[in-house]
Amino acid sequence: MAIATLKDVYIDQLQDLYSACSQSKSMTEKLAGAATNADLKDALKAGANGIVSGMGVATDLVRSHDADPTDEFCKGMEGLVKEAQAHALDAQFEENDARDAMIITQYQRMTHYAIAGWGCLVAFASRLGLDEEAKRLQECLDETYEGDLRMTQIAKGAVNQAAAA
Repeated sequence: MAIATLKDVYIDQLQDLYSACSQSKSMTEKLAGAATNADLKDALKAGANGIVSGMGVATDLVRSHDADPTDEFCKGMEGLVKEAQAHALDAQFEENDARDAMIITQYQRMTHYAIAGWGCLVAFASRLGLDEEAKRLQECLDETYEGDLRMTQIAKGAVNQAAAA
């Protein structure tokens, strides 16, 4: 698709974020399987469910503009997923607490990428006068941000302390 207008940018970035979500969902599920802290494991499972919800929103919005959500592949998230695989899953850890700290780090990097994507989409939809779409996207942004804050609380509350011991 040739990009000529802000609406073209908007659709392209909806597709890109759909791809990013798809990739991060699979990795988030793997991270949940590797986590040992119960709160972390629960938060990652909730995060995967939230990602699925966001993918549904992206799909609906892309299709409402007569486009296919799978027409883009997000190279940015591909790199973050590779980093998570290498640093949180493939690396050798002597202590599970240290792995849990690394899992949070890698998950939050993927989450921050998604926060940037949702935020841009909210701004684009608002500028285009797509108020209902902007509202739905804002809900995705808010949920993603809440998941990130939950991870920070888990890290500060138990995981980092245990990993430091």
